Amino acid sequence: MRKFAVPKLIVSKCLEFDRCRYNADVIRSEFVSSLKPFVAFEPVCAECEIGLGVPRDPIRVVVINKRKRLVQPATKKDCTLEMEKFASDFMESHPDADGFILKAYSPSCGIKGVKIYPALENVSSVDTGAGFFAAAALEKYPGLAIEDELRLSNFRIREHFLTKIFTAAEFRKISAKPSMGALVKFQAENKLLLLTYNQSKMREMGKLVANHEKRPAAEVFKDYGALLHKAFARTPSHNSNVNTLMHAFGYFSDRLNSKEKAFFLDTLGKYAEEKCPLSVPVSLVKSMIARFGEDYLSSQTYFEPYPEELYLMSDSGKSRLK
Repeated sequence: MRKFAVPKLIVSKCLEFDRCRYNADVIRSEFVSSLKPFVAFEPVCAECEIGLGVPRDPIRVVVINKRKRLVQPATKKDCTLEMEKFASDFMESHPDADGFILKAYSPSCGIKGVKIYPALENVSSVDTGAGFFAAAALEKYPGLAIEDELRLSNFRIREHFLTKIFTAAEFRKISAKPSMGALVKFQAENKLLLLTYNQSKMREMGKLVANHEKRPAAEVFKDYGALLHKAFARTPSHNSNVNTLMHAFGYFSDRLNSKEKAFFLDTLGKYAEEKCPLSVPVSLVKSMIARFGEDYLSSQTYFEPYPEELYLMSDSGKSRLK
């Protein structure tokens, strides 16, 4: 069983941690709760940090003189400067974060879909965007795993998020004492995962790892880390996963009988048609690895990108990769 590095995650404090919502409520999240044994959480409530109490009058994003402001309509208090300073200082003090889970639609923490109003009065919203704290995170860490709790109720988004944070945590771990040997091993163990996510970036990363110019390890790590974030920018397609699994299947195809081959190919076809989850053909390949033994494949993170205890089949069917 793979031993995982521990991801460092920033989380909205109102998600499972404290009654700090504007109405003194706490939001329950099965996913956030399930992560607690496996990640190092740092809960934060940006609104409390700038001095807004609990309970408090709600704040909203309002366009004033063509600029977005963070305002508390009931008191007319403008919180923009305080929130911008807190968010900027917070991001600067957390350079080693592996990801964020933020409160959906919050005027401070929403990563998208936050209502933007044209005035303080009771008028309809005219646009949507990110909350102020979330916008700072997205700008500071454009390649990081940053999601809200509602989007993470979607199976594919959740799977992508988990893969990103555990890969990032492992890279952060080896970056603490950068050595080319550790980077070569990281690249080798993540080859199939990178192949699935982004073949062109995988090749670029391979050239960096080869290090023909004999550059200092710290320099190579910096460039490699930037490419790693870009490689995981998008969730891989079904076709990419099919190609990777067929590549792995090639290691065993001459050792299987015709019925076993047909069963695997039929299962892979069902996955390609979205009639079964990725875990089913992946489990079949893992059984082949266990049966026949194959050191190269057994070391590949693709077959266990995150702890299996975090595998939740539930899927809201909403917020699909948008």
